[in-house]
Amino acid sequence: MAIVTRVIALSRAIQLRRQLREVNRALEMLPPNIRRQLAAIAVREFNAAAHSEFPHLYGTPREDKYRPWGAGTDVALERLQSENLQVRLRGIALWLAVAYHETKDTPYSEQQEVHRQVLRAMRSLKESVPADQIKEWMNAGVEEAA
Repeated sequence: MAIVTRVIALSRAIQLRRQLREVNRALEMLPPNIRRQLAAIAVREFNAAAHSEFPHLYGTPREDKYRPWGAGTDVALERLQSENLQVRLRGIALWLAVAYHETKDTPYSEQQEVHRQVLRAMRSLKESVPADQIKEWMNAGVEEAA
């Protein structure tokens, strides 16, 4: 059974890596002012995912709740193909939030590498936003939780 689990984890890591390349391409094409807007959307998506019952299944339809992984990254990639900028930004933010939570505490090295790459993408997004603006967003998230 351990071999099957390992193969499933490896195939998921490969799929996430392929999807991450698309997300990174979309991130690179965004101008700085749109990246700041994306950072704000991403903060909201991360907060929403963190407050859901199963953060790694955030964005997954209820009927798919018992799959080995959720459909959130697939939904996000569909949004990434949209012509509408806001939908694309929400897709990127959703993908980052779901992939982060899905790979966060994994024991598999392939998925740990994907997690590090997701963190790099998030850091590059964070660096596009002034520090005082990030503090405002974090404080707003704490106030909403209270």
